[in-house]
Amino acid sequence: MTHKLLTFGLVAALIILQGCASSRHAAPVADRSQPVKASTITKSAFNTPQREKDWRPHIYIVQKGDTLFSIAFNFGFDYRELAEMNGIADPGVIKIGQEIRLFRDGNAPRPVIIPAPPPTPVIKEGPLAIKYAYSENAVAALDKSEPSQKLTPKPITPLETKTEAVAKKPEPASQPVAKDLVAADDEALNWRMPTNGKVIGGFSEAENRKGVDIAGKSGQPIFASAPGKVVYSGSGLRGYGNLVIIKHNQTYLSAYAHNSKVLVKEGQSVSQGQKIAEMGNTDSDQVKLHFEVRRYGKPVDPARFLPLSKS
Repeated sequence: MTHKLLTFGLVAALIILQGCASSRHAAPVADRSQPVKASTITKSAFNTPQREKDWRPHIYIVQKGDTLFSIAFNFGFDYRELAEMNGIADPGVIKIGQEIRLFRDGNAPRPVIIPAPPPTPVIKEGPLAIKYAYSENAVAALDKSEPSQKLTPKPITPLETKTEAVAKKPEPASQPVAKDLVAADDEALNWRMPTNGKVIGGFSEAENRKGVDIAGKSGQPIFASAPGKVVYSGSGLRGYGNLVIIKHNQTYLSAYAHNSKVLVKEGQSVSQGQKIAEMGNTDSDQVKLHFEVRRYGKPVDPARFLPLSKS
């Protein structure tokens, strides 16, 4: 009986060990040598909002067909400021390959501070000690000579006082930071329609349509869509006819083209809703207003700011 129980126990132990071995091969193994697929990364990692930075270069090289007026318009500046900054006496005369600075250099060179040499160490000199044989006369003589042997501290001169301040390492100047597009710019401007009429041409970046076209009648009033300063008034930009450009802030411009009559001058400040021109068809095949909104000189869809109607 005892022999049968022992045999049964051995058989059961072998069965259990075999089962453990088979289950060990069936366990899944994760291969960590392969990179994690992009689809497994949570989308929230890419949804961090970022401010749009000013894309404009500090220096622009004049190309064929450029004028100072077009350069200023395309980069969102007043052409008179560019002329003054670059020493251009006649804004109508620039040449191919000429460098046009778009921004003033606000980074003045830091003064070089040369640390003062370390002060020369003061070597204290005193009378040499003389060894006397002990006696009452020697003690009396030593007591009399002590006041004259005391060292008087050397006064600190103003130059030595300032040595530490001059040698101190200057604080590093803060580096210029690229200007960001602040969301408050959109909120600061309360845009209004520049005129009444049907939208007959919409904005399209893909088709190089830089603004919207609004149909109307000849002589129909054109209004400033937002307050600002007139930075251009004339017909020097090809394809725009009689044009008015208003600079609203450091970010936005608006443009009003094909006017039959212009009522404002360059440098003039205008209020929102002020009449600035009359509708026409200069450099156009029909009477209309071509209206653009530009951010840092780059055209953006006016429908973002205005309730445009195509009916």
